[in-house]
Amino acid sequence: MSDVLPQTTRLAESWRAALARLDADLARRSAAEKTRRAYGVDCEQFALWAQGRGHDPAEVTPRLLRRYLASLSERGLAPSSISRKLVALRVMFAGEREHGEIEQNPAELLSGPKRARTLPRVLRPAELEALLDGIPATGPLELRDRAMFELAYASGLRAEEIVDLRVDALDFDGEQLRVEGKGGKTRFVPFGEHARVALARYLERGRPGLLGPEPDGALFLSRSGRALSTSDVRRRLARWSTRAGVAGSPSPHALRHSFATHLLEGGADLRAIQALLGHSSISTTQTYTRLESVRLRSEYLRSHPRA
Repeated sequence: MSDVLPQTTRLAESWRAALARLDADLARRSAAEKTRRAYGVDCEQFALWAQGRGHDPAEVTPRLLRRYLASLSERGLAPSSISRKLVALRVMFAGEREHGEIEQNPAELLSGPKRARTLPRVLRPAELEALLDGIPATGPLELRDRAMFELAYASGLRAEEIVDLRVDALDFDGEQLRVEGKGGKTRFVPFGEHARVALARYLERGRPGLLGPEPDGALFLSRSGRALSTSDVRRRLARWSTRAGVAGSPSPHALRHSFATHLLEGGADLRAIQALLGHSSISTTQTYTRLESVRLRSEYLRSHPRA
């Protein structure tokens, strides 16, 4: 059994076999180890719950699954976590059906709990200016941070994409970069003049001072000469945000949200924003239009004398 599977010694053979098939299916589809582990844990938790009520995998019904989801809600689990667990169960039972172990996927038609829509943290242009311009172009770390956050906002990058960038991903002549996004999908994203200048300074005066004895091809390097982690990116952004007086401790994802929102407000086409963000589905990008509508309605109700 794979080493990413959870411990299943308390489970009957039927459930252990179902979990093993799930992991094998995910591995065959090149799912990340983190995903395989999370799906295994979520499905093992359900397996223990169902087995405790006398059910094998073949005996699971939509009604039983609804009872399980309700029990999670009663325990105070967040709707987003319940939805994630339902996705894992849906994948497992879809695999069981493909392998001929069951006739129907009991999770196929179930819907997760509705999640409250919250407005993403979007920085105002003045806040972004204070944040980015407040990072001095002095030492290697400051030059790195200025280039990193200029680029994150200019190109709408995820934190994982920032740390995965390689030096050869930059195309200064075309003012664009190659991004390896989720699912191994490659996209080319432009960056503007501010990011270009910051990157050039970092590559000329900052990065050479961070290179270790064994050069790393990562674009953004740590003090020890290795690629940064996403926690490094969050920590550095928190430091500069605090220094610039930007409230709310914005995350790297807030720069991505700001990128998309400012493009939308500037009249950019939704399909163009989808391509720039690397969203596989337009429905994900449409979240920005729905949230903008919510924001405008809130402003209307607050401001209009006869609202």
